[in-house]
Amino acid sequence: MSEVWAAGAQISSLFDLNRFIRAYAGGKLFGGATRAAQTHFVPGGESEPKGPGENSAGLALFKYDTRCGTVYGHTGNFPGYTTIAVSSPDGRRSFVMLVSTHLDKATGVPATFQFWRRTAEDGVCAAFAR
Repeated sequence: MSEVWAAGAQISSLFDLNRFIRAYAGGKLFGGATRAAQTHFVPGGESEPKGPGENSAGLALFKYDTRCGTVYGHTGNFPGYTTIAVSSPDGRRSFVMLVSTHLDKATGVPATFQFWRRTAEDGVCAAFAR
């Protein structure tokens, strides 16, 4: 993945990504004006691929209002990969999923992309279950 510069330059595991998204989405890495800009969400702004539920965009952080609660995070894709990493706004609960194929609404099989979105939302619901 080094050919795609920053998109592939990070080497980590799903456990690392989980720890990062909890800190990042939970407000542990930035405060003040940066955190305010991150969480100034514009309704309808979408990550690519679109995350679960209703999407809103902040500064390098997206809000996904799902049927089970609101999470902050990010999705991403590249040929061979589709990822979602989300956390509750307080960083206490999280969900991370990596799929070994490129999925989005514009390419591939739309039904497969919709299945990915439903699975992501089911993962959020599992993370919020007590």
